[in-house]
Amino acid sequence: MDLSSIHLTPTELYELIGVVGGLGVSGTLGVLFVRRARAVRRRQIEESEEAPALPGSEERAAKPGRPRAEPEAEPEPARPRETASRGSGAAPARAPEPRPAPLPAPEAEPRSAQVIPFPAPAPAPEPAPAPKKKVSALAPGLARTRSGFVARLGAVFSGRKQIDPAVVDEIEKVLLTADIGVRTSQKLLEEIRSSLSRSELKDPDAVWAFLRQRSTEMLALPAPPVDFNAAKPFVLLVIGVNGSGKTTTIGKLAAALTGEGKKVMMAAGDTFRAAAAEQLEIWAGRTGASIVRGKEGADPSSVIFDGIKKAATEGYDVAIADTAGRLHTKTDLMQELQKVRRVVAKAAAGAPHETWLVIDSTSGQNAIAQAQIFTEAMSVSGIVLTKLDGTAKGGVILGIADQLKIPVRYVGVGEKVEDLRPFDPAEFVEALFAPLEN
Repeated sequence: MDLSSIHLTPTELYELIGVVGGLGVSGTLGVLFVRRARAVRRRQIEESEEAPALPGSEERAAKPGRPRAEPEAEPEPARPRETASRGSGAAPARAPEPRPAPLPAPEAEPRSAQVIPFPAPAPAPEPAPAPKKKVSALAPGLARTRSGFVARLGAVFSGRKQIDPAVVDEIEKVLLTADIGVRTSQKLLEEIRSSLSRSELKDPDAVWAFLRQRSTEMLALPAPPVDFNAAKPFVLLVIGVNGSGKTTTIGKLAAALTGEGKKVMMAAGDTFRAAAAEQLEIWAGRTGASIVRGKEGADPSSVIFDGIKKAATEGYDVAIADTAGRLHTKTDLMQELQKVRRVVAKAAAGAPHETWLVIDSTSGQNAIAQAQIFTEAMSVSGIVLTKLDGTAKGGVILGIADQLKIPVRYVGVGEKVEDLRPFDPAEFVEALFAPLEN
């Protein structure tokens, strides 16, 4: 091209120079802008690679049903516009430098989807088991008595929905042969007829419940409980016939009192039986109690007097005096027992504080006769009924309590020390009328 043929006016020449100059300035600014943008983006990429991953980002990236977000594509940098004329003589725009490809984001480890089970309904609470009825500790010892008149009474009522006059006669026979005593048996029958209505008399359960209630009332005599702290020493005089269990009862009672921390003195006043003093001495060694004994055949009153005096001077809590066993039919022996009582009263003020009659329950109705004669000769304040575990005649306790009005203090239901138990009327009747085990 021949440039000499181009004729430009000064005005056109100025315009051409202006256009070319403007394009050069714009291209230079564009290159600078692209370089700066590229440097900023590179710094952002480097910082994102060095920064620690935010907690929970992997879980969100791997959560099922939610696609992981892909990194946004980096915008292409603006390219410089080409000049309107290639022959203007201006330097062409510098091509942009190639941008390094972004590093691929690390893929999260695939995690298995967590299955959350649907909450099962809470099971209904099981009903609390009914509390078992406490079996009385007396029940084993009264098994033979229950198998006697109580079992026969149960057989009379068994399987009957109504009671007729013939059944009442059967009840009378059972009571009369139960060692309760004729007076007490007739009293119970009269109370059954007079206290129960006609409809109740036909109901076996009503009659059975009435017998249990009246038995409890007969045994629950209005007597204050024994207070061994009422005096010091508290003097207890124990009487009874031969073989009734006096000495064994004294030994078991001493064991119970020493177990409570009391200091006990035993006076061996049964000097007529050779083994009586030795038996008490063995119990003294077992229980830690003290004993005063005399020579064989010595005066019982003097031995008991010495024992109580020693208990008083040496600070004993309880003094228990054993006496010679005697037949209740012998008048001279009963008079000698009265002498023992007078001597005991001289040994300590107010003594004896209690006088207990020990009765062998195996003697049956004869026990009622014994108790009647002893109470005529002595002021008996309590009954101890022994050997209940070896007899079916335990119903005698109802006759004694009903006819003599003397409270039962203890009952013996076995050979062990703990088998001498304080008498509880309600517990005794509960054990007495308890159903027999098959």
